[in-house]
Amino acid sequence: MIIDFHTHIFPEKIAERSISFLSAKSGVKNNIDGTAEGLVKSMADSGVDLSVILPVATKPQQFDSINRYACEINEKYEGKLLSFGGIHPLDEDYKAHLRQIKNSGLLGIKLHPDYQDAFIDDKGCKRIIYEASSLGLITVLHAGRDIGYGDPVHCPPEKSLAVINEIKPEKLVLAHLGGWEQWDAVAELICGENVWLDTAFCLEYIKTESFYEILEKHGYDRILFATDSPWSPQKGYIDKITAMLPEKSIRDAVMGGNAGRLLYGEKGQKGQ
Repeated sequence: MIIDFHTHIFPEKIAERSISFLSAKSGVKNNIDGTAEGLVKSMADSGVDLSVILPVATKPQQFDSINRYACEINEKYEGKLLSFGGIHPLDEDYKAHLRQIKNSGLLGIKLHPDYQDAFIDDKGCKRIIYEASSLGLITVLHAGRDIGYGDPVHCPPEKSLAVINEIKPEKLVLAHLGGWEQWDAVAELICGENVWLDTAFCLEYIKTESFYEILEKHGYDRILFATDSPWSPQKGYIDKITAMLPEKSIRDAVMGGNAGRLLYGEKGQKGQ
């Protein structure tokens, strides 16, 4: 089973506008149109079985609309698309809202410190990570640089490590192999910690030797296949991972086995 642990979609009425804005800001052309149907077609064409969708709340007031849409997606595309919830670090009702996310059947949340103008070691981020972990939710963090933003980096490896040591979250995922374009620091500071790393938007940029160093130091059982679709192609990433990980047991774990365990427990399958 192939699970893409890091994808993005938008409601159809805003997808074109949102994709155009983000593409212009980052200088990266999208591979698909950013809609649910576009992602499902990409999955069929590439052989991806399940895509995890990571919405980002850029304002606290977006909580209701983002999480309502997440639930709608999960119901309509059950077994194909699995949306997490979204919450903003400045959300004063964060405890109630995280319980609402949990009770809605959403398995996790996404925080993007750059988009949300918050450092990962700010009070708002830390309390959400702590509460989410207490509820058994997965927290995915954009880590490292963002291609559309300059300095400062809001979630560099040293701040991630400080948060890990303070909070000790059980289900924390650092996207972009722990810190986009900060992979030397990831190898030094993050590898071996109790976190998961995903491959989203990395394989075009990371040096091959850095990829293998992180894999070896961190352990292949905590690496998650991810593309950041619509910004990186699912089929292209499958081909890259297949070439980079010739050993089938390791490749199978990275491509879906690890994500299955994180999402559904040690048996790695929903309902078991």
